[in-house]
Amino acid sequence: MWFDPTAAKPDWAKGARHLSRGDATLGAIIRRVGPCTLAGRRDYFVLLCKAIYNQQISTKVAAVLFGRFRDQFPMRRPTPKRVLEFLDSDPQAIRAVGLSRQKAVYLRDLANHFVDGRIPTRKLCRMSDEEVIEALTAVKGIGRWTAEMFLMFVLNRPDVLPVDDLGLREGVREIYGLAERPTAAELTKIAEAWRPYRTVATWYVWRRGTSKKKIT
Repeated sequence: MWFDPTAAKPDWAKGARHLSRGDATLGAIIRRVGPCTLAGRRDYFVLLCKAIYNQQISTKVAAVLFGRFRDQFPMRRPTPKRVLEFLDSDPQAIRAVGLSRQKAVYLRDLANHFVDGRIPTRKLCRMSDEEVIEALTAVKGIGRWTAEMFLMFVLNRPDVLPVDDLGLREGVREIYGLAERPTAAELTKIAEAWRPYRTVATWYVWRRGTSKKKIT
C-alpha cells in the first residue's frame, strides 16, 4: 500500500469556537462562512504529483494536463513504481501529458523518495510538522509552501501557518484594515492569537468572502 489511511477528522468546530472567542474580527468571518470543511486525504503520492504539475501554469491548464497524466495508469492512479516506468517509456508519451524536462525530473525524484522509503508513508501521520516538511522538501521541486499545504489539506494538521502565502497575507491586510500586506514576521505575530488552530484561521481568511450558502 502506497498511502496511509487518514486519521479521524479533527474537531474543527472546537477550533472555530476558540478563534471566535479570541478574535472578534475573525469570529465575524467564521459566522458568515459557516463550518470549516477541511477533510483529510490519503492519496499522498497522487496529490504531490499534482502539486508538481500545478507549478508555474494556470490551474485550468494544470488540471487538463494532470488528467492526461492520470489517464496513463490503471484506474487513473499513478503509483511511484508505475510513474518511474512511465518516465522511462516513449519520450513522445511524456510530452503528450505536458511534462517538461524539469517537471519530469521532479516527478522521478518524488517517485524514488516514495519507493525507497525516504518519504515514510506509514509514519507521516505520526511525524511532527517539521519532520514532514523536512521529508517533503528533500524532493526536487517541492518547497516549504507545498509541504505546508500538504500538512493542512492532506494530514489536517491544526496549527500550520503558511507565512509565505500571498493570499493569506492579503486577506489579513484586508480584514484587519492594514495599510500594507504584513511581512512574514508581522503575520506570525498577528497569528499568535490563533494558536493552536492557525490552520483553521488560515482557511477562514482564505474564504472570507464566502457565505454559508456557497460553501461546498
